[in-house]
Amino acid sequence: MKGKLIAVCVVIAGVLIPGTVGCGQGREGEPRGKEIALPAPATTGGMSFTEAAAKRRSVREFAPGALSLEQISQLAWAAQGITEAGRGLRTAPSAGALYPLELYLVTKDGLFHYLPQGHKLIQLSDADGRGDLSKAALGQSSVAQAALDIVIAGVFSRTEAKYGERARQYVYIEAGHVGQNIHLQAVALGLGSVSVGAFRDQAVSEALGLPGDQTPLYIIPVGHPAA
Repeated sequence: MKGKLIAVCVVIAGVLIPGTVGCGQGREGEPRGKEIALPAPATTGGMSFTEAAAKRRSVREFAPGALSLEQISQLAWAAQGITEAGRGLRTAPSAGALYPLELYLVTKDGLFHYLPQGHKLIQLSDADGRGDLSKAALGQSSVAQAALDIVIAGVFSRTEAKYGERARQYVYIEAGHVGQNIHLQAVALGLGSVSVGAFRDQAVSEALGLPGDQTPLYIIPVGHPAA
């Protein structure tokens, strides 16, 4: 019953989660929408790193079924969650601790932007954008089938301010760190995932309505592996 209730809560994006919906704040210039507080992530226990690494495989076919809010919370935290509140350090290393990456989640219930501060989602749309995202990814069916598509976007200017022309390489490296965290966390949750790098940047930006300073770097479909 608990799992079913959680699934319903994510479908209605906060309507049944008292006290979690409000006006999005975020950084200056960020799109605003409904705020959805995520459950606290698990930071101890679970599958060992060695087991998750041994079991990780690319999964391109997914069974029907939404992810629970706990699963979404854990995946978002693994990607960009804050692990040291005082300095704002996150699960993945970042050159100069500048954190140039932004995380977007696409499900049948809409488009969401993950905010590490406060560990919450901002709902930007209630439309299922997986089809448009799949088209932008050259028609890859895994993007359309997955319960969740995680899109990592980069803001190069955040890192360029300190590292100049070397910044782009650092941002790409960081996206790789985040991607591996997502893949291993998916395995630990009994889910499957796949790396998608073949897509039209502009089409992805348009599908998500990304701000002009954000460049899509990586798409990771996640879901229940097909039998």
